[in-house]
Amino acid sequence: MYTILINMNFALIKDFMTLLEQFESEANIYPDVYPATIEGFKTWISDQETTQQADTFDEPYWEGKENGRTPESAINTLLVHLNRYAKTYSKSAISDSEFSTQEDFIYLINLKAFGEMTKMALIKKNIHDKPVGMLIITRLLRQGLVEQTDSDLDKRSKLIRISERGLLTLEKQMEKIRQATNIVAGNLNHKEKMDLIRILNKLDRFHYPIFSRNINSDQLINTVYDEYAFENS
Repeated sequence: MYTILINMNFALIKDFMTLLEQFESEANIYPDVYPATIEGFKTWISDQETTQQADTFDEPYWEGKENGRTPESAINTLLVHLNRYAKTYSKSAISDSEFSTQEDFIYLINLKAFGEMTKMALIKKNIHDKPVGMLIITRLLRQGLVEQTDSDLDKRSKLIRISERGLLTLEKQMEKIRQATNIVAGNLNHKEKMDLIRILNKLDRFHYPIFSRNINSDQLINTVYDEYAFENS
């Protein structure tokens, strides 16, 4: 019995080392997506399982597929379309409010959820360029929806927090905002929502570190293509 257990454990260790070797190989290619930590390893394992399950399904149809249109092209177009749909529902949700754009209430939601933060931290959390983010923050300050104070750690930085007026204004619109977010999720069932969150999280983990580097636009594509491996279409 002891010998059998040793053999079983050895086989398990051998399989684990093979998996670990595969993980380290991908971690070297995608260090921002799969950091060399136990959490990175767990994420990689989860993604492998998801990919294997997906491989058992038939490929979906997308517009132009029969004419050679790539899945990457379809993904880009569908994401753009979904963003535009979401904006139309957000516009309706704030039609009778003090908010000028959906970005206004998203900034407030982030401040309410995560507490005060520097202007740049708030701008980066919302995936904006500095000029665009500063315009939004200036507008919210002018309306009295947020407040700013000096940072104790860096006197050159300003901390932004949601004001009492901002909390009241946000709460007044939250029912319509929740309705808008429910509509955007459309007719997906619970499993489909969980699958979509998993996939979008994976994409977000890939893109956010690149975005945070503030690479110049004229160098961005070449830099990313040089540093990351992409499958041929």
